[in-house]
Amino acid sequence: MQTEKPHGLKLTPEEMRSLASLATEILIDRIHGLDQANAWDGEFRKVLDDHLGGPPPEDGRPAENVLTQVVQEVLPNAARLDHPRFFGFIPSCPTWPGILADYLAAGFNINSCTWLVSSGTSQLELTVTEWMRTWIGYPETAGGILTSGGSTATVEAFVAAREAAGHPDRPVVYMSDQSHGAQKKAALIAGVRRENIRVIPTDANFRIDLVQLKTQISKDRASGLQPVTVAANAGTSSTGAIDPLKELYELCSSEGIWLHVDAAYGGFALVTETGKELLGGIHEADSIVMDAHKWFFQPYEIGALMVKDKKHLENAFFIGNDVLQDTIWGTNHPNFADRGQQLSRAARALKVWVSVQTFGMAKFRAAVQNGLDLARRAADYVNANSVLELITPVTLGILCFRVNPINSEFDESTLETINRTVLVRVFWDEYMFFSSTSLKGVFSLRLCITNHNTSWEDVRQTLDRVAQLGQEVLTEM
Repeated sequence: MQTEKPHGLKLTPEEMRSLASLATEILIDRIHGLDQANAWDGEFRKVLDDHLGGPPPEDGRPAENVLTQVVQEVLPNAARLDHPRFFGFIPSCPTWPGILADYLAAGFNINSCTWLVSSGTSQLELTVTEWMRTWIGYPETAGGILTSGGSTATVEAFVAAREAAGHPDRPVVYMSDQSHGAQKKAALIAGVRRENIRVIPTDANFRIDLVQLKTQISKDRASGLQPVTVAANAGTSSTGAIDPLKELYELCSSEGIWLHVDAAYGGFALVTETGKELLGGIHEADSIVMDAHKWFFQPYEIGALMVKDKKHLENAFFIGNDVLQDTIWGTNHPNFADRGQQLSRAARALKVWVSVQTFGMAKFRAAVQNGLDLARRAADYVNANSVLELITPVTLGILCFRVNPINSEFDESTLETINRTVLVRVFWDEYMFFSSTSLKGVFSLRLCITNHNTSWEDVRQTLDRVAQLGQEVLTEM
């Protein structure tokens, strides 16, 4: 009997080992050479399209050649988010065990959708979300789900809030003028009309103004609208500001409004004593978003949505399906697909569990604390520098500052021009990378310090370079 030939999408064990070894060596060399590499690189679309565009090939070529091209022409054209001197946006520096966990999950082809399909990784998701529950200080009724990131988690939180409110016809969502754009998107997806997304001003410390929030809620109720959610910040992307969580809970509790907290950036500060103090009151929120691919040192993508009562997720997202009727295992065997919008789901808990089991929480705690400490030290350094000015106090790990020499009398327009010029020169210098933000109309340079490999020397060199470039720009004026 003639054996049917395969279609040719398999490699021999020897070929697989060779490719895996090549990829591993490439990654190890990259990671251990980051300090000597540029913090950013990129290329124009026309150049990349000439190398990478075109129709798919009819016949393949050696996999080693494909990997080599990817490593030379594709992957280097990106921000090196794990570079010790990459301070732009919200950096991410994953652990090696976390990287390997993603590799293993892909190789085992895990779909962490239901207990029947993947009981092992479902248990790990229960374990990891239980860790998060204890870090937050939530009651035992709480639970959650791991997501692709804060954007998806916020959508699911707003849908849960909408359902808990009885799916009102004219819902209103409240957030501050410092809230991430993902919150506005989530509100739209959850069915809130654009004109009913209320953006509340913030105070001098970029925290939501409680008086204006109360006034707006009263106005909306009087107009026949139905307030559903207040979205607070526990670490804004611009400054790291934390809204008054305890006072917001009291307000929302008295008004019967769902309190949501965006802690995508700042949430994992909770593993430190400093963070617990800064985020006091967060345990009163109805829902919380946290991103482990930010300050918990995991590869993309992994966010989390935690809710004080996990039944709210299942009430919002459980949908019976004939094709899935065999996946009901029984009590205390949850199907995570019933807690959110995804059915096909990556085994996200694996990388967190493997990383924590490998290093232990003491080292994770120290790594998060390192970012907090470096930011405060950087603020002191800026205050002692005659060329630099600290714009906002440091709350978590974000430093907002600018070139503004002592006793200078530059107007805001001139200061913005000076600092934009400095930013452009740093950008093209590529030795370091940071970004900017706008704080009530004031242009600010911004460092976000979350990398567990970043040292004080990396931060100091960056600040010294900014001061040096600032002096150069000033002499050219």
